[in-house]
Amino acid sequence: MYANHPPDTPPEHNDTNAMPVFQDDDDLSIISNHTGNTNNKNNPTDHEVEVNLTNLNNKKRKPASRRGSFSSNEVFLKNNSTNNITIDINEKSLSNDSDKDDKVVIRPVNDEDDLSVIITFNQGISPFIIILTFVASISGFMFGYDTGYISSALVSINKDLSNRILSYGDKEIITAATSLGALISAIFAGTAADMFGRKPCIMFSNILFLIGAIVQITSHRFWQMAAGRLVMGFGVGIGSLIAPLFISEIAPKMIRGRLTVINSLWLTGGQLIAYGIGAGLNHVHNGWRILVGLSLIPTVLQFCLFFFLPDTPRYYVLKGDYEKAKAVLRKSYTNASDEVIEKKIHELAALNKSIPGKNRPARVWNSIKELHTVPSNFRALIIACGLQAIQQFTGWNSLMYFSGTIFETVGFSNSTAVSIIVSGTNFIFTLVAFFAIDKIGRRSILLIGLPGMTVALTICSIAFHFIGIKFEGNDAHVAHEGFSAWGIVIIVFIILFAAFYALGIGTVPWQQSELFPTNVRGIGTSYATATNWAGSLVIASTFLTMLQNITPTGTFAFFAGISALSFVFCYFCYPELSGLELEEVQTILKDGFNIKASRQLAKKRKQQVAEAADLHDIKLEPTEEIIED
Repeated sequence: MYANHPPDTPPEHNDTNAMPVFQDDDDLSIISNHTGNTNNKNNPTDHEVEVNLTNLNNKKRKPASRRGSFSSNEVFLKNNSTNNITIDINEKSLSNDSDKDDKVVIRPVNDEDDLSVIITFNQGISPFIIILTFVASISGFMFGYDTGYISSALVSINKDLSNRILSYGDKEIITAATSLGALISAIFAGTAADMFGRKPCIMFSNILFLIGAIVQITSHRFWQMAAGRLVMGFGVGIGSLIAPLFISEIAPKMIRGRLTVINSLWLTGGQLIAYGIGAGLNHVHNGWRILVGLSLIPTVLQFCLFFFLPDTPRYYVLKGDYEKAKAVLRKSYTNASDEVIEKKIHELAALNKSIPGKNRPARVWNSIKELHTVPSNFRALIIACGLQAIQQFTGWNSLMYFSGTIFETVGFSNSTAVSIIVSGTNFIFTLVAFFAIDKIGRRSILLIGLPGMTVALTICSIAFHFIGIKFEGNDAHVAHEGFSAWGIVIIVFIILFAAFYALGIGTVPWQQSELFPTNVRGIGTSYATATNWAGSLVIASTFLTMLQNITPTGTFAFFAGISALSFVFCYFCYPELSGLELEEVQTILKDGFNIKASRQLAKKRKQQVAEAADLHDIKLEPTEEIIED
């Protein structure tokens, strides 16, 4: 049944004879995906369609009556001759505290996930998607392994470089070299991914990893070691940006958060393995060279595997290779019909044309301008860069880079073994985040994690004051050698800090791809990742100097203050994005950060998941408009 209205006579909202409106906006996601190719042969001009999906699958649903739930949706689908769809949704939420309804106006723009509901509800997760995710996540493992092995290597190098003990300044340069390389490459990696492809960029990062590792293994001079770390940093920067981007473009929206967290799991797993191997090789002559050499194994493995795997459909469409894009989509969504696949290709092609410019450099420049001039894009940039800065300036990477040095300073002889406990905690709670991020929500786990980090860092700061550390040149002298009460306090609360970090700010920033529409995603994620590595560069090059000049107490108090300010930033500026489609994220950010509206929409998306079983048996055709008589 279709309800067509001439362009000049749209249906009135208050007409009692008019067809009833949507009861559940989960049904909107499906109907909006199926009207794009609908053509009215009798009236080829613009028309409006008002439809009712209250009882989509002929199963009665109780009207929403919970506090904060949506009581009504008013939906009008406008289909013009170019098959572009504009959807206006006025979602009213009930409140016991006010007589006035709060309205959330949603105006989604066309984006790459228009068909995600169709191809998600009618099948399980494709093994092909899982394979692509795990292979891409090897970049995360290499990133984590690099972070982990340098902590052990700095303790065990001794006089192997330039026949002298490394000073604190030397250690900072070696560590910061990777961050500098990653910062430089991250600036250009997003643009390169759009120009050359996600897969070739990841494989190029493998080559840089390989060269950097070989230079480090063969180094006998301090500056040669720093140069090897710099080259490896180029690879780290590319991989840390492209891997989450690759995963987000192949993942169905309902599990996008979890699949992206797999990259973080590999990262923390790489750190844990590096610490474990480093502890075993701590007293082996040139053991640190073996530790670096082992990083070649995942590098070569990922490079070889990508020879047999494709790029993302988004990139194939970008370069006009529609047949390859269709082949990847068919493998990814095995139960999707050819008609659905074809429509997905058309949508991606239309989206690519939405980026103005006669050639790629012009489109890149226009994307940069659009990132800064479109309010929703700029707010997304503020959030993405803000979260990445928080991840660095709250001090976690200082622990990863220098944990061995820190625990050695406190007075523990087997400092690397203690670092394994911290890294293991990070891995375990990243696993917790894997299950929580789509269920509890990104915003919620951030607001749980940051206060916990603040408390842990504050207590560490107090403990360092009472432990009595004095610096004389490159040597740190502790008033109470070996195990002490305050030393145990430091270890316990650094472990708690690791747990809260991994649960929230260690994971959520890498969901950055979902903040940006595709026409600015490459540029936006480049800016955000570059912010991360800029922070890492600052921390890596100043942390040991901070310990000396403002004492460990002042250093950890500084990190605690940043964590407290970060909580304020996230509370007022980070909306809840769990389960929202990419177009909805852009709408939320259109005229503000709209925290309340985002929480209401996220709540409805959770109801969608709960009702997914009701929708599972529905087989929809892309040209159908389903309504209730």
